[in-house]
Amino acid sequence: MRIATFNINGVNTRLPNLLSWLKDAQPDVVCLQELKATDTQFPAAAIRDAGYEAVWKGEHRWNGVAILSRQGPPVVTRRALPGDPRDAQSRYIEAAVNGVLIGCLYLPNGNPQPGPKFAYKLAWMERLIAHAATLLDTDAPVVLAGDFNVVPTEADIYNSRSWKKNALLQPESRAAFARLLDAGWSDAVRERFPDDPPPWTFWQYFRQAWERDAGMRIDHLLLNPNAAARLTDAGVDKSVRGEEKASDHAPTWIELSL
Repeated sequence: MRIATFNINGVNTRLPNLLSWLKDAQPDVVCLQELKATDTQFPAAAIRDAGYEAVWKGEHRWNGVAILSRQGPPVVTRRALPGDPRDAQSRYIEAAVNGVLIGCLYLPNGNPQPGPKFAYKLAWMERLIAHAATLLDTDAPVVLAGDFNVVPTEADIYNSRSWKKNALLQPESRAAFARLLDAGWSDAVRERFPDDPPPWTFWQYFRQAWERDAGMRIDHLLLNPNAAARLTDAGVDKSVRGEEKASDHAPTWIELSL
């Protein structure tokens, strides 16, 4: 089973890019983030015509997450990250597909920091850590996939010099991500590239970042031990970022042997 995560940066704006990639790559499951569309604006018909069933949670202008499957309809288990019933932002959806439990997440960016947005980011990460603890020892494979908005280490960015004040690189953000790994979750792309520099997943639109390959790794797929034991490959479809009107992210994927 090939499972991918893709921050689409506007599902309707990038719909031609998405459909082209689905046709070429044919992933079995796709986690989308940053839909920037309400529930009624989600292009379900076009995605269904491409061979995928979908579940989603939209939001006007910002956020929004979805899980696409060509192995039968995803069976939703959660439409929000537990821990704060007041949180109305659409950042988490969870569903089972063919025996694999998949949590699709769009972790808060947190900028500017310090401030309320960074505090929200850290609080959201605490909720994620708590929920992930309940999933870790599940008998089924579990995958937490999405835009984590965290650069885990200095090896995960081309050059951090101009990013020192960014919320994605703050010690608190990195420490929270590290706690997930210390608890037993596996960073699939890092497992695939243990010694080499990992492939970037994000290149900002500014300062010719794409042309200079000045990227970073913020899109991750974390695996519980059951899923990690089934990991056969992982990678990034980098060429998608170079297409016309592309998202600033590239699809990141894993393959599990089921």
